[in-house]
Amino acid sequence: MLSFAMANHMDSWNYFNYFTEIENYFWKKRGAHLLVSPLDWAIMETWQKAGVPLDAVLKGIDHAFESYQRSRRGAGKALKSLAYCTDAVLEAAEEQLEASAGSAPKNGNAGAKEPFSRDELKVYFEKNVAQIAKAASSTGSMNVEFARRLREIAESLSAAATLLDVPGALDLEDLERRLTILDEKLQALLVSHASEETMLKIRREMDGQLAAYRRKMKAEQIALVEKQYLQKRLLEEFGLPRLSLYYFS
Repeated sequence: MLSFAMANHMDSWNYFNYFTEIENYFWKKRGAHLLVSPLDWAIMETWQKAGVPLDAVLKGIDHAFESYQRSRRGAGKALKSLAYCTDAVLEAAEEQLEASAGSAPKNGNAGAKEPFSRDELKVYFEKNVAQIAKAASSTGSMNVEFARRLREIAESLSAAATLLDVPGALDLEDLERRLTILDEKLQALLVSHASEETMLKIRREMDGQLAAYRRKMKAEQIALVEKQYLQKRLLEEFGLPRLSLYYFS
């Protein structure tokens, strides 16, 4: 995977609407405002987790569309999935990394305005806590242990929200670390409690959507996309949210 993941991760705090911007740009290039598929969301999440800068993603999408339109497949047909853009996006990211090598570091976010208000963040946290609590209540009688652990995650999320009331500059990096830990705990919980029937259904669905792109994507890329796809679909099955600030809008 790309070696610039952590180097560029902090720069991405300037655009928490990473997914929305990619989604809108892809719609614009396609000329159709269609729902982005679970596969496309999984691919976007692999780029975000790898630290691929937003401008590199958009540049890669441009290159992919240009290549597709020159190909025989592009004659009169719309490009259907971001999976086709994977190689072009990673190439654009690598080019940007090489171009920035040896350049002077940025001054971070010193003096920068917070990307959104604390009141908006509080609403986001409250909504997610309520959604987790609802899921715990709906499954409590069927799986007491699962419900108990969901409530523990909701309590931890409520505790993290108290950081929004601390005077001074908001440490978004530390807040995101806490949310990432809770996201990971939630995912581990879902994998351990999902039924075999649910897992089989998701994997069949995933294999069907990925079938057309497996030859184009590297094995490592496919593994990451499969992981993100599984995580997203499990959350949907249990009616649970993603907690990271990247999903705040």
